[in-house]
Amino acid sequence: MSEPINPFSEIENLFKNNAMIKKVAKGRYLFQEGATAKELYLVKSGKVQIGKVIPDGRELSLRICSTGDVIGELTLFCDESTYMLNAKVMEDSEVYILSKHLFEENLSNEPQLTVEWLKWVQLQSRKNQTKFRDLILHGKKGALYSTLIRLTNSYGKSVEEGILIDYPMTNQELANFCGTSREVVNRMLSDLRKEKIVSVEKTKSLSTI
Repeated sequence: MSEPINPFSEIENLFKNNAMIKKVAKGRYLFQEGATAKELYLVKSGKVQIGKVIPDGRELSLRICSTGDVIGELTLFCDESTYMLNAKVMEDSEVYILSKHLFEENLSNEPQLTVEWLKWVQLQSRKNQTKFRDLILHGKKGALYSTLIRLTNSYGKSVEEGILIDYPMTNQELANFCGTSREVVNRMLSDLRKEKIVSVEKTKSLSTI
């Protein structure tokens, strides 16, 4: 069986041919909101959480980036730009680091790379719009349910009892993705367990949604 074609191979090649590789330990930040933006990142291995601290002090997690994902893209073609979000490393990771200036220069000179990049940005925009729609229109339950479904799509493995979300996550981290408090997520998960829709282990959660 042939390997699936990578629709963003030109972007990956740009990083792999021009970037340096850096190991980053769990709990560290690639960058934080407000810092001067000079670099873009491509995840080689590991996982990085992209999020933002909202006005009431709570953290809103937008996405988890893994192998092949680009981070820091919102700063392109903005003079003296700063990062708009935080990028926190969720497990020991390796990332390619590429100069923002070099990335912009290649986009300006290579039409095929530019088209591929526009497709990638559009894909991320659709994902973010769907997430915000769920948060705004469907309330706290809708936010939790859609988050569990996304985790199932990304990390789900079929097992005898249902679908195993093979990605350890605390209730606080889950609450950050839902834009609510840990206590609210605890109550909603408790209700789902009583209805035997989900079961939760110490290191993994099982969803049968």
